[in-house]
Amino acid sequence: MQVEVRLFSGLEKLVSGARYGEPLYIDISSGMTGGELLNRLGIPLNKIFSVILNGRHAEQNQVLEPGDRVALFPPLAGG
Repeated sequence: MQVEVRLFSGLEKLVSGARYGEPLYIDISSGMTGGELLNRLGIPLNKIFSVILNGRHAEQNQVLEPGDRVALFPPLAGG
């Protein structure tokens, strides 16, 4: 199974070969969750504020399906 992962706002620096907003195609096992995907990528859970799965907000315990599109964002500040 494979999912598409896009990393934003500095998270791409945590994953070898990743580039801002460009897709990475990651092979996953059946039943893998978003949190397990983060672990596999080496991204600490506390670095993630928002997981977007197929265009909708998702929790880190959401089970991934083949072909899912995952976008990851860290906490952001602004004003």
